Amino acid sequence: MTLLRNLLVAAPLLWALGAAQAAIPIQHWTHPSGARVYLVESPAIPMLDVQLDFDGGSRRDPAAQAGLASASAGLLTAGVAAQGGAPALDENQLAEAWADLGASFSAGATGERFSLSLRSLTRGDLLPRAVALAARQLAAPSWPDAIWQRDRQRMAAAWQEAQTRPATHAGRAFGEALYGSHPLGREATPQTWARIDTAALKAFYRRHVAACRAHISLVGAIDRAGAERIVDQLMTAIAPHGCEPLATVPEVQPLAAAVERRIPFDAAQAQVLVGQPGMRRSDPDFFPLFVGNYILGGGGFVSRLTTEVREKRGLSYSVYSYFAPGLQPGPFQVGLSTRPDQADQALAVTREVIRRFVAEGPTEAELQAAKDNLVNGFALRIDSNRKLLDNVANIAWNGLPLDYLDGWTAQVQRVGTADIRRAFQRLLQPDRMVTVVVGAP
Repeated sequence: MTLLRNLLVAAPLLWALGAAQAAIPIQHWTHPSGARVYLVESPAIPMLDVQLDFDGGSRRDPAAQAGLASASAGLLTAGVAAQGGAPALDENQLAEAWADLGASFSAGATGERFSLSLRSLTRGDLLPRAVALAARQLAAPSWPDAIWQRDRQRMAAAWQEAQTRPATHAGRAFGEALYGSHPLGREATPQTWARIDTAALKAFYRRHVAACRAHISLVGAIDRAGAERIVDQLMTAIAPHGCEPLATVPEVQPLAAAVERRIPFDAAQAQVLVGQPGMRRSDPDFFPLFVGNYILGGGGFVSRLTTEVREKRGLSYSVYSYFAPGLQPGPFQVGLSTRPDQADQALAVTREVIRRFVAEGPTEAELQAAKDNLVNGFALRIDSNRKLLDNVANIAWNGLPLDYLDGWTAQVQRVGTADIRRAFQRLLQPDRMVTVVVGAP
């Protein structure tokens, strides 16, 4: 058993190390339902991961029912109705059915995506049984009202507890200032959940989880024929949902002026956030911005922000920056926590680091170090089925080239200091950013 366990642990990493030096063939086709399918055959271990993505994230929530997408995803796994001679399964019976298979099926919603994930071993009849159970959940979720009432109370209690943390207030203020009335800036609260009933959950699910809008990613020990059978079964389950056009989501507007919000809060650490709307994933300068951000604040202890804020001045244990690109511009955010009496100094240093980086870009030494870290660490980005699936789903959702992973390291190596400087100056405006400080005097 020890040898088998070691092989199962080592196999994904060995596969990834080989794949990092060779092509990762992604097969792509369109199912008759309109679903776009992406497959990577990975026979190293007898396992399959499947992800289904739909345009049904929180940006599709009605303003008065913020949280509807996430609530729909949460209740989707709370039971299935009787169907085709198969008996109904309540929440506990459904969980036991998945446990008996040694498989899992989950649902969740982010800002843009409503996602469903299936994981199963491929040995014997385990995979067909797991796919059949997943299809039942897709076709006939039971939407139990008692479970929704319970979950809504739990969510409200968790929301109330979160109000005791300064990071909660910082994140809310930052999102509101960044996005204004845009759907990406809405917050789910006990008030918005109170306006949601199980009929609304069911209607949201049926409207947005439609086969014609599905992006399906499969990674594991399966061939094209097997993948087609799985896709047929899953899409048949949601075929009756129809495919009405979805409303256009408003564009994210750039900031017209700097915004600063200071929120009193009695806490041992002040929270500081700085940023603005960032980039789309389709931005042609994605790689200069990605590599540049690694140097600025995305590289942990080797980033410039860490050097200036932590190492030289001891103002914060951790400081970071990131871009969160999507179909629409996600945030560019810099964040740190510090002693309340040091908040103004930490903020001033952070702003100066951002200003200088946008104006001057990185040094050649910083760029080379970043390239070395990113290129040498590429294998760790695809060293498991789950990580590879995340990358394939990213390609599917954002319409990236099928050879995107094959050319990833070459794209990183191509970036020059002038590319980073130009891209940051085009995208970021240090004098027009949102600043939120929670907990400072």
